[in-house]
Amino acid sequence: MNIYEQQGRIFDIQRYSIHDGPGIRTIVFLKGCYLHCRWCCNPESQEYKFQELTQGGKTRTVGRDVTVAEVMDEILKDAVYYSRSGGGVTLSGGECMAQPEFSEALLRAVHEYGFSTAVETTAFASREVVERLLPHIDLFMMDIKHMDSQKHEAFCGKPNEQILENAKFIAENAKEMIVRVPTVPTFNATEEEIAAIARFTATLPRVKELHLLPYHRLGQDKYAGLGREYTLAHILPPTGEEMERLAAAARAAAPTLHVHIGGN
Repeated sequence: MNIYEQQGRIFDIQRYSIHDGPGIRTIVFLKGCYLHCRWCCNPESQEYKFQELTQGGKTRTVGRDVTVAEVMDEILKDAVYYSRSGGGVTLSGGECMAQPEFSEALLRAVHEYGFSTAVETTAFASREVVERLLPHIDLFMMDIKHMDSQKHEAFCGKPNEQILENAKFIAENAKEMIVRVPTVPTFNATEEEIAAIARFTATLPRVKELHLLPYHRLGQDKYAGLGREYTLAHILPPTGEEMERLAAAARAAAPTLHVHIGGN
């Protein structure tokens, strides 16, 4: 099959992003994820199936099937901004590794036009899928949420052993990788837990950056709109002072890393 004919399922395309990789980027949000993190701000991304989401009294269908060619038509509208800013295209979700055929074809098409590629990923996938996508990705922005597998499974729905093994493999073979930590009170927002992630990150070859992403509740209303309970409604986002304390703990545990609060 021609890569431009490959079909996948997305739920949004966001233009002019400056927080999901270098430069000005277009973000393609894919449907479907293997994890079900309690704090996920895109709960409509978790299920691969089409869903009905009600917000502000209006109901819409979430999810649409598209070809690579159709997505590229949207991406190419901002080609001038990519070249001027050093930007490109980022696959987010959901989880791009849950749709490997479509993700590979789309990444290849983006490269054919000379634009940079990035993914936001949990890397909860088989090694075969990681190896398949890796040559077509310029930047991995990989979440490492917790070092304790039982706590990871309790909050995210899956254990973390495969994620940590893939982190090592990606770090050894990727062009560039950044580790990101959604920093969530009651889950991992203690100095000890963040320090443990930092120490692991420091062992990953060529990984120089650790980004601590403060928990927020911006997607909370979507849970009600999907008929789901938001189980972290009682949790307050960490204060700036708390985030600085966690960042200091990460820096002390891994002095070689550049620890940054927030995304790119």
